[in-house]
Amino acid sequence: MLTLAETKMHLRVDHAEEDALIEALMATATAACADYLNMPAADLVVAVPAPVKSAALLLVGSLYEQRESVGERPYSKNPAFEALLNPYRVHS
Repeated sequence: MLTLAETKMHLRVDHAEEDALIEALMATATAACADYLNMPAADLVVAVPAPVKSAALLLVGSLYEQRESVGERPYSKNPAFEALLNPYRVHS
């Protein structure tokens, strides 16, 4: 769903030292979006709406910025993540 280049641009990272970490965060964000949307992650590979990609980028940014489980600032849920995904959520 996300490319490494667009994700690094979003994070404002211009080096390759953390590419493996960023790719892992991309996979985590894709899985989190798929889980929230109640759909298989494989379905998020093609024709992903811009708001879904934006939600994934928001999550990658949060996870990248707050890598420690305990830090100076407590991790809080970003309401924009759910707001961007809600229109695409599959209700069973």
